[in-house]
Amino acid sequence: MIADGLHDVPDDRIAAVVTSLQMMARPAPRPEIEGPWRLERLVQPDAEAYRAIYRKIGDEWLWFSRILMADEELLAIIRHPEVEIYALKVGDDVEGLLELDFRVPGEAELGFFGVGSSLVGGGAARWMMNRALELAWNRPINRFWVHTCTLDHPGALAFYIRTGFVPFKRQIEIEPDPRLRGVSMASLGRTPLLAR
Repeated sequence: MIADGLHDVPDDRIAAVVTSLQMMARPAPRPEIEGPWRLERLVQPDAEAYRAIYRKIGDEWLWFSRILMADEELLAIIRHPEVEIYALKVGDDVEGLLELDFRVPGEAELGFFGVGSSLVGGGAARWMMNRALELAWNRPINRFWVHTCTLDHPGALAFYIRTGFVPFKRQIEIEPDPRLRGVSMASLGRTPLLAR
């Protein structure tokens, strides 16, 4: 248990509040608009290609876990037969990432979900989430879950709740700041680097 009050975070760390959410039954799909987007499944992606998409979508939000992984560890996840990875494409351009993890029997985890900044607010995320719900609940699962944090898009938590996910746990995560390790550009992310 963390004591009430403010707690210092070392200069070389970042801190976020992580909220985990779940749904135990398939919800009705939310209204969506058609757009120029389509989902393309990435079958047996290589580490470099996967990380390029991951960075394109996640650098702004300081996604770094998959950047720090050794290739072997990353490939063991993204090439696992119970993990499905999709690129949201507009024409030939990748503008979103959807990753579904079915490795735990009876469950699906929405491992990564995001659209490029040019698509935020234009209906692409809702369209992609409806596809995620279809893909997840077409499997024999009884739980679909996701986690988001205060480093993600400010509307992410509300978006997941509107989708039908229900919060069930909050945690504080403190990690080494990836920007100090050359993982993400220092100009990215909404958490400023502290003056050194």
